[in-house]
Amino acid sequence: MTERAESLYDAIGGIDALRRLGGTFYDGVLADPLLSPVFANFTRTHIEHVAVWLAEVFGGPARFTAELGGHQALLRAHLGLSITEEQRTRWMELMAAAVDKELPEDERLRRQVLEYFDWGTRIARDVSAGPVGEDLGDPGPTPCWGWDGLT
Repeated sequence: MTERAESLYDAIGGIDALRRLGGTFYDGVLADPLLSPVFANFTRTHIEHVAVWLAEVFGGPARFTAELGGHQALLRAHLGLSITEEQRTRWMELMAAAVDKELPEDERLRRQVLEYFDWGTRIARDVSAGPVGEDLGDPGPTPCWGWDGLT
């Protein structure tokens, strides 16, 4: 039996793998008629920000918290988007395809990554119903997701 990397971040292949995952995923999103309106203000910088977020969530460097506003900033970015369950489901389908293409062929790794996305997109959908500028209170630190889920 081979040894498993301690963190999902290391098993994924680090920040470069997360950038590739984001690039593949957002190429699909921007071409999708159901999702492209949600990303009307998309810039390629978004891919880097998502990669930095995921790196921190999956056990890598805590740059999102240090440089980009942490958990509060991520949640606030979803306010006012009014994400529907249909959009969330389509998002998951496109992410699953990107995971299949870009991540190592490790079934447990892929399952854990997709479980995080399922969990996170439900929160994003719920938060998106709130108006821009809504007080979210203190959501706590950036969540950490490991081999056994939320830690």
